Amino acid sequence: MAVLRMQENKHHVPDTVERFLDSTLDSVDSAEELALGVAQRAGFDEDDLMKIGMAVRESMVNAVVHGNRYNSHKKVRFSVGHNADRLTLRIADEGESFDFATVPDPLAPENLLRTSGRGIFLIRSFMDEFEMRHLDVGGTELTLVKYLVSK
Repeated sequence: MAVLRMQENKHHVPDTVERFLDSTLDSVDSAEELALGVAQRAGFDEDDLMKIGMAVRESMVNAVVHGNRYNSHKKVRFSVGHNADRLTLRIADEGESFDFATVPDPLAPENLLRTSGRGIFLIRSFMDEFEMRHLDVGGTELTLVKYLVSK
């Protein structure tokens, strides 16, 4: 079941949308679609839309697969919002937290041929700001920010 929360700004346009998504790969597609819709309406160009989409996919896959481990009793909290200068996304799982320092460097020679392990590296590369934090209630929350540059 998805829960939708919107906050209205002075123009009565939703600037934040939040959903609680199931721990399935279908939720990855739903989150990407929602994020890209908001980003497109905010005015991001095609290159930035591709980067935002990839960052959301990687974040959601990490939350569903590694965080919640496909547990049907756990949800992924996904929110996307924008204001005049930025898009902000938050993805939080209900899984066991992990030591951020133990994430292997995907560019290290011994990791170059691995088929996984590049998600956080890609997210950092595609977004302007990236933060990971442990939640008091358990789980991990990622905050991703992309700046809307005036053209």
